[in-house]
Amino acid sequence: MARGIARAVSFGGRATTGWCSYRRVTVAVCLGNLVAALLVLRSLTAPASFAPTAPNRVEVVQYTEEQIRSVEESIRIRREAEPVELVLAVKKLRKKFAQEEKRRREELPLVLKQKVSYDIVRRLHDLGDNGSLAEQREVVESWRVEKLKDIKVASTRNQSNLDLSSKETRMLKRALEFNWYMLMEDIGLWIPEEVKHTVHDDKPENEPEEEEIVAGPPLSPQCNAELHTDYDGAAVRWGLTHHKESAADCCQACLDQAKNAKPGELKCNIWVYCPSEFGCFSPDKYEHKHQECWLKQADHPKLNFKDKYSEPYRDAHPNAPVVVPWMSGVTSA
Repeated sequence: MARGIARAVSFGGRATTGWCSYRRVTVAVCLGNLVAALLVLRSLTAPASFAPTAPNRVEVVQYTEEQIRSVEESIRIRREAEPVELVLAVKKLRKKFAQEEKRRREELPLVLKQKVSYDIVRRLHDLGDNGSLAEQREVVESWRVEKLKDIKVASTRNQSNLDLSSKETRMLKRALEFNWYMLMEDIGLWIPEEVKHTVHDDKPENEPEEEEIVAGPPLSPQCNAELHTDYDGAAVRWGLTHHKESAADCCQACLDQAKNAKPGELKCNIWVYCPSEFGCFSPDKYEHKHQECWLKQADHPKLNFKDKYSEPYRDAHPNAPVVVPWMSGVTSA
């Protein structure tokens, strides 16, 4: 029996060695582990539920009246906070910039501007230096009208006698018709407007003249002060280095000099004072300042200037004011 068992084991061992070897068993086990690992990995990465998704439901939110009022109030505040004026200003600037950009695109070439400026300067040169502003404007305007007429005649006859290309002719026509003032600015042509000043004297005829106030103490009757007056005479005291605080002091200095003059000395009988803080005009080479006091002498006092300087005098002396700034007087003994 033992021999049978051994034989059976031997038979079974040979069968196992043929069909279920150790290598084959190991490969089978590895394949099984791999399949199991793949199944586990798929289960981990797969969606949790394979049930069909329910259709989306639209949820209707109900707001209370207080919430609606809050939303409306926030909308109103936001609208009121909008910078309306700033938006309008930006729109205007954009429009202006667009017009300026369009103007630049239509701007005349530099060569054409030079031709226009040379032609206008030649016309003004023919007018002469004595032409008034109104005459200058008339000459420039007549040139513009004539140039437009020449352009229209040339375009009607389908020819150009202006020594310009068709494109330059169209640009010049548009500039003369619609952008004339811009063209004048571009070529540096500026003619100021004449300002006519009319003095309206609406004072009643019988109303007395307002008395001009002279700074300082009142003058003595001996001074015989005259406003806006300049007397001529030989200088007893040089005024450039002789200043007094007031016209009354200047007159008193003349009276004192005549009273204390030594025998043979000139006695002052004319005083001339500069009351203006800005100084007083004189046709000489000196700069006459405020509070100058001139002491003079003349047997027969003669006026240099009175009230106003004449127009011919002011034409000859452009720095002369209209009104005589000095005040003076001939003393009475």
